[in-house]
Amino acid sequence: MGDDLFTTSLEDRLAREGPLAARMRPRDLDDVVGQGHLLAPGRPLRALIDADRLSSVILWGPPGTGKTTIARLIARATEKAFIPLSAVTAGVKDVREAVEVARRRRAEQGRGTILFLDEIHRFNRTQQDALLPHVEEGLLVLVGATTENPYFEVNPPLLSRSTLFRLEPVSVPDLDRLVDLALADVDRGLGESTLAIDDDARAHITDRAEGDARQALNALEVAAALAEEGGRTSITLPDAETAIAARAIRYGEDEHYDVISAFIKSIRGSDPDAGLYWLARMLEAGEDPRFIARRLVVLASEDVGMADHRAFLVADAAARAVEFVGFPEAQYNLAHAVLYLATAPKSNTVKASILAARADVAERPAGAVPVHLRDASYKGARRLGHGEGYVYPHDDPKGWVPQEYRPPEVAGRTYYEPGTHGEERAVRDRLAGRGAPDHDPHPDPDPEESDDDRR
Repeated sequence: MGDDLFTTSLEDRLAREGPLAARMRPRDLDDVVGQGHLLAPGRPLRALIDADRLSSVILWGPPGTGKTTIARLIARATEKAFIPLSAVTAGVKDVREAVEVARRRRAEQGRGTILFLDEIHRFNRTQQDALLPHVEEGLLVLVGATTENPYFEVNPPLLSRSTLFRLEPVSVPDLDRLVDLALADVDRGLGESTLAIDDDARAHITDRAEGDARQALNALEVAAALAEEGGRTSITLPDAETAIAARAIRYGEDEHYDVISAFIKSIRGSDPDAGLYWLARMLEAGEDPRFIARRLVVLASEDVGMADHRAFLVADAAARAVEFVGFPEAQYNLAHAVLYLATAPKSNTVKASILAARADVAERPAGAVPVHLRDASYKGARRLGHGEGYVYPHDDPKGWVPQEYRPPEVAGRTYYEPGTHGEERAVRDRLAGRGAPDHDPHPDPDPEESDDDRR
């Protein structure tokens, strides 16, 4: 109990003397700005907290959306003891100590324990496994907070024993309300300064904060200090621009997969501007240009393919330029490839045809190589009949002869259906225009001809 009182006293002091974002922390659930889908009356997380029936949960969301705030409010609302740890500084030893304290408390007081583990994704698999048996037996109620996708970062057994709640970026209207609260609150906010804020300054802060309440309050505090230092009674746009001039691009593992997905889908959808936007997002966030280049090379065959044969060459050239030229200049080569691929005609027949062929290989009997297609270049191959009946296409004026090139088990199966976009229309017409041969398709092989010429 003494530790709890000490912790509460320290939190209260920090709330009075800390940064604006710390001072403005909500004191109860009704004060929380945003996350109404979880915390409004009757919503799932709110109901569990109000009833003090919270089981293990994972709070997943971007920075500044209220994960730590919700954990602190849980601590105020519950009859259970509350142990906060940060995975940045804690280790298995700290977890074991928390478990022993929880076990003694349960035995001596009959009181449960909530373990709040901030940045739970920083714990490796072994460290997370140390939590599992104690969560499983109910000794600990785990409240884990993470900015990373828990499906990637949290052990599946631990995740399956927890309820996942996803926090959304705080909306601009909610950030506006938070700015108003901070400017009006005399005890905790900036109310003593009687500062106002210009509309364009407010819009700059709430837009550039990108859903991060903490960043918005930090920027507001800096802008307020700049305004007061300049003798102004209202925060102006220059104050706000100085306070939050640089936009921090969030790009964790979750964003990595989501942004590359948006990038590929934009180019596949023939939107060059969207393709350039997502390319810029990735480059600004520090994505590996080689990863981007590899994805463009794949896309060139998967989504453009036979509709424009040059697409693969352009993508491959961009990938080589990334290695040869380096950054920042290679951004132009990547942009060139994005524009070419986005504006090229599209066809997915390359992907569809190889997948169809592989499905037949996996599911149908593997027939022997037909005799006329077998290697006839080595001594004795003729006596085995290899190559017998093979027709050399270049001997025909059309450069093509009707000839079976597959085992009987898959003969007649069609994998490649040419599309009608771009250059593939000509391929379709060329294949459709092949007529019957005007010669015997299986003549006797010329004894004067070498095997190598007919392979």
